[in-house]
Amino acid sequence: RRVAVTGLGLVNPYEGDVEDFFAHLLRGDSAVSIYAPDDSPQPLSIPAVYCPRFDADALLGRDQAHIMDRYSQLGTAAAVQAWRDAGLETEDDAERADAGVAWGTAVGGVLSYDYGYRDLFIRGRTRVPPLSVVLGMNNAAASHIAIKLGLAGPCLTYSVACASSATAIGEAFHRIRRGEVATMLAGGSDAPLAFGVVRAWEALRVLAPVEGNATARACRPFSADRTGLVLGEGAGALVLEDWEHAMARGARIYAEVTGYGCTCDHIHLVKPDANGQVRAMKLALTDAGLKPDDIDYINAHGTATREGDPTEIAAIRAVFGERAADIPVSATKSMHGHLMGATGAVEAIVSILALRQGSIPPTAHLDGIDPACAGVHHVTGAALTGMTLKNVLSNSFAFGGSNAVLTFRSA
Repeated sequence: RRVAVTGLGLVNPYEGDVEDFFAHLLRGDSAVSIYAPDDSPQPLSIPAVYCPRFDADALLGRDQAHIMDRYSQLGTAAAVQAWRDAGLETEDDAERADAGVAWGTAVGGVLSYDYGYRDLFIRGRTRVPPLSVVLGMNNAAASHIAIKLGLAGPCLTYSVACASSATAIGEAFHRIRRGEVATMLAGGSDAPLAFGVVRAWEALRVLAPVEGNATARACRPFSADRTGLVLGEGAGALVLEDWEHAMARGARIYAEVTGYGCTCDHIHLVKPDANGQVRAMKLALTDAGLKPDDIDYINAHGTATREGDPTEIAAIRAVFGERAADIPVSATKSMHGHLMGATGAVEAIVSILALRQGSIPPTAHLDGIDPACAGVHHVTGAALTGMTLKNVLSNSFAFGGSNAVLTFRSA
């Protein structure tokens, strides 16, 4: 069975809709700013990406919002937006019974746990809020989405670090292709800017530091002077639908999902391995019935870490050979930051919009390419526009050695 993308939803740092988000990326606008929360138990100041004007009460209703962790609020808001965008609000109970959720998150409801620990260990309280367990559990977002939209099919959560939502999309795609369900709402969300989580990432020494007035340039994938990744919060959602089902109801089709590759490096928890990434890309191409020459754009994982960037470029060169020098490659985390479990879904949306508009966002702030990251066609400076794109590939590579690669075809 063929699988269509019929709905898109985002909660993003630029605060606008999907088209506005993509327009910012095409202009090279950075959403990175200094994150210095007032309620931090110790001084905290890092380059980060967040959504300060996100109003969960207005979008979801106060009664619902107050029983959700922020990651669930972000995810549910994006999911509702995608469901409406797909024109599925009027579907009857029988249709919703055959629709499911596949959601990704790297850290789940860590903000709820963080606040609970502060109550216990800083404020000296003897108990935490009674809803702490259900606020913090990793499957909370998927459950809230299913309840909000009345989706009675499979309700699945994938927690595979930075590859979580790409994995969720890929697994949902395969379920529809096998004929198990007609519709899946797939994506991911994360709100990782909890004090304890930030301190843990700082201890790992992979976060970009504060650099005076250059905060907007903090994330510089593939650059010789890159200093690390930038954490962020957000959510991305896609409605995936059996092609015949979508055509029968006259749905707008953004793109076709064609391939999914999933592998494990099985080498190291935090050091990526090019061989595992190569296998994931090759599996996705095979799954889609594509050859390396068929790919017109690669949305790279590109986190701006010293180890990760050259490993990914080496993997791309291994898969695409001499043609790697001609395929446009860009890493949009340079602008929207690393949204953890949400990032695969957000970058899938970027890939789909690139297909639809024939435009490819640049890797921002890439003024001097690291020689170890050379050998591919990096999109730098300005976006590429007026392109004819048929097939695109989106990479998501995670701690733990988990790799998820998706391919999309123009509709």
